[in-house]
Amino acid sequence: MDVFNKFYKKYDDWYDENKFIFLSELEAVRKVIPEEGKGLEIGVGSGRFASELNIEYGVDPSINMLKLAKARGVVVATGFGEELPFKDNSFDYAAILTTLSFVKNVSKVFYEAKRVVKKSGYIISGIIDEDSFLGELYKEKSTSKFYTHCKFLSSLELLDVYKKSDILITEIYQTLFKAPQLIDKIEKPKISFGEGGYVVVKGLNVK
Repeated sequence: MDVFNKFYKKYDDWYDENKFIFLSELEAVRKVIPEEGKGLEIGVGSGRFASELNIEYGVDPSINMLKLAKARGVVVATGFGEELPFKDNSFDYAAILTTLSFVKNVSKVFYEAKRVVKKSGYIISGIIDEDSFLGELYKEKSTSKFYTHCKFLSSLELLDVYKKSDILITEIYQTLFKAPQLIDKIEKPKISFGEGGYVVVKGLNVK
């Protein structure tokens, strides 16, 4: 977390420097995000996704990141995904976007997401697919200050987490079909996975 606290501005600037990558990811998430209800983003970071998707609440361990998220209108709380500072059944849905690569225990994050989301609510996640061309490219950047300690997931691994967590998968979308330097417009998301570098999964919390 020291890295994110120290270089929070550099992390946040990435979204402006890679505008069409972010907007393409955002478009894929829009396909599955509920239009109504009380939402939580786990690993909200600087609030880029939450503010654009009208996700009211966000939690993150980085104080400096949360300052940026709060400035963007997100109601923030300090905490880790493995131990959320919220009561049971507090939210209608939870989003975990590009966060799972940085957590210590993916299964526990999903356990906590299920706990704070109401029955028949939704748990939505977005990942850089480890098995995709983009996953390979990001792994080559593993010496980057932000990627030194991350562990990418494949789409199949993510789907297995949903299954083991008793979350019923309802929708899957993918985007980012070209090398980052070639993306000069918003890419239209496609159903399923296997082509795109960024994959979004929506699941029903059946408790």
